[in-house]
Amino acid sequence: MSPKKIEASSNIYTALLALVCGIAGATAGLVAYKCYFDYETLFKIVNVFR
Repeated sequence: MSPKKIEASSNIYTALLALVCGIAGATAGLVAYKCYFDYETLFKIVNVFR
């Protein structure tokens, strides 16, 4: 008797994970873009010590 092979019937979880990672990456990119053009730096703490 061979062991039962477990397979997902669809790749819905893989697609969902890719979607969530894409959204998280896009959000990080948007935050970096907004910070750079609003404050002219990616890290506001840099301007405090000038």
